[in-house]
Amino acid sequence: MHKFIDNNMSVREAIDLNRLPRHVAIIMDGNGRWAQQRGMHRMMGHREGVVSVRKVIEAAGRLGVKYVTVYTFSTENWNRPKEEVDSLMTLMVTAIRNEAQDLMINNVHLRAIGDINRLPELTRRELEGCISETSNNTGVELTLALSYSSRWELTEAARKIAQEVQAGTLKAEDIDEQTIASHLSNHDVPEPDLLIRTGGEYRISNYLLWQIAYSELYFTDTLWPDFREEEFYKAIVDYQQRQRRFGKTGEQIKKQQ
Repeated sequence: MHKFIDNNMSVREAIDLNRLPRHVAIIMDGNGRWAQQRGMHRMMGHREGVVSVRKVIEAAGRLGVKYVTVYTFSTENWNRPKEEVDSLMTLMVTAIRNEAQDLMINNVHLRAIGDINRLPELTRRELEGCISETSNNTGVELTLALSYSSRWELTEAARKIAQEVQAGTLKAEDIDEQTIASHLSNHDVPEPDLLIRTGGEYRISNYLLWQIAYSELYFTDTLWPDFREEEFYKAIVDYQQRQRRFGKTGEQIKKQQ
């Protein structure tokens, strides 16, 4: 039975804690536009976006959502103006340093997927240090998709599988969906139940294409720097009003419940 929000109920109160998504993936869009609307430099939007990440992770932890993956920097983002890319890499170092203590306090386990070797040495070193520092935390598992794209990931998976076939450790006829899934960057994490995209765009932007095959999609006009706890709760409530059928009929799903 769905809970609906009335005027006397907060959004969080409408959430059924027994039907939470295990894994929420997020495309954080709208940082630059948020800043430009306020007459600020685009980087101010990215700085404010870091605050939204913290708020959303804290909200996820309070609810009991176990996995959150955020699209932090795509492979295609390397094509942005060098000044902006350099500023983003510097911001990443600052954000990791500033947020490390909060990650520990909130028991967050930090991870990263993507072509991490492309990151500047300082950025990579700070990231790896924070990942190591939080490795024993048991709360929300926060994955940063950095220098990441799904086509890059699938290409890497195909290359690894081809190498195994060439080495004789895998037969071509034994390749199946599980083979591909096991060679993806986050193969040990459940596939996203919910994908959120902020900023009013309606596309996937080369993000977790294999993993979101059956994810519920939630699009909002809210720009990422304005996407805080209440907006996250709204996305969860919306998710809980969907019927996930995975190719089956609604009647079949009802019989299984």
